[in-house]
Formats: sequence, structure tokens, C-alpha cells
Amino acid sequence: MPLFTLSTAASCGGRRLRLAAALLAAAAACAPAGAAQIVAANLTRLIGQSDLIVSGKVKDVTDGIDAKGVAYTEVTIAVGASAKKKLAARSDFKFRQYGLQKARKMPDGRFLVARAPEGFPTWTKDEQVVAFLYKRATRTGLRTTVGLTQGKFVAHGGRLANEQGNQGLFKGVQVDPGRLSASESALLRGPAGAVDAATLMGLVNRAVAGRWIETGVMR
Repeated sequence: MPLFTLSTAASCGGRRLRLAAALLAAAAACAPAGAAQIVAANLTRLIGQSDLIVSGKVKDVTDGIDAKGVAYTEVTIAVGASAKKKLAARSDFKFRQYGLQKARKMPDGRFLVARAPEGFPTWTKDEQVVAFLYKRATRTGLRTTVGLTQGKFVAHGGRLANEQGNQGLFKGVQVDPGRLSASESALLRGPAGAVDAATLMGLVNRAVAGRWIETGVMR
């Protein structure tokens, strides 16, 4: 199945405080103060480091605090297609990303400011997306996109772009000669900006199915 189809669309105890501090520190390490400081992730890295690649329509976005005191945003995607791990088409796929959508008032009247760090992707109901997702964290179950905002693409008019306008998406990407179609070769040589969704995701599909990265065909 093609990976992309446009039609498918208070107070806390010491333990909780320590956990929250650790999570914030980890988040800060992943997402430095400015989005420009995020480590560049080209297409090879997005594919190679993802545990799951999913396309579909964002069905719901909620946030909350789990039993361990961890703040999260939960995203539900109506699955159009998937790669690396098979998800049933038209099923709902949910994942949790660190941080609240906005500050939350606690029972004691204070505000919990545990919003997602700068650089983390934001999610909007009804947007059509392609997400290259890291593996779930063992301890918290949280996950986010590879390269943070670089690993979340939004579709408009049959074209895909991440928050950086695909800047650096194809920089340094190498594929063995003869493996690419003419449109894929042009894609890799082209300038930054939104790209044809079918061409990009066709390339991703073939790279995953053929294990191009694992075998050195794509570097």
C-alpha cells in the first residue's frame, strides 16, 4: 500500500518533582533554545532513525498529566498508510509527545507550565500529515518525530513540507545510480520548498521496502 494518500485522510512529591526535572532536562537536550539549533536531519536520517512512518489525518489532539506526573500531548491520527511497522488503514493511531499544549491551572490555584519545549512539533486537528516517529521511550512511553519539527510534514495541494520548508532535507543524500526515477533524481537535486507528495513518499516507500539504508544503497 502506498505510504501517502491525500484522500485518507498543586504540589508534587519529591519523586514527581525529580521526574519532571529529569524530563525537562532531557527535552532541553533534544530541543535547544532556538529552532535554528536543532541538529539537521536529512531524508536519510529521517528514514533510518524512525521506528514508524505514518501518514494520515490528525483526528484529535488532547493533553494531560499521567499517573506519574508526566505532562503530555496525545495525538490521534486516522491512518492512511504506514511504513516500517504496519498499521491498519483507516485505524486510529495514537501517540504521546512530551509537554502540554498550554499552561494548566492546578487544584491549588497555581499554574503548571509544562508546555512542549521549543522545537517540538505542534499538531492541529484535521491537518494531513506524514510523521517520521522515533521509538517510544521505555520509561515514559513518550515519543516524537525524528529531528523534531523536521520529521513532521504537512500536505497542502498535493505537496509536502516540514516547518523548515524542507531546508536541508536532501542535503548530503546519496543514492546508488540507476535506483532513482527521473522525478526522484530531480527531487533530490531541487531547491528547498514544498515537494510533490507522491514523488517523495514513493521514494520513501522504496527505500524502506528495499532496505536501502541498511544495505548502503541510500546514504
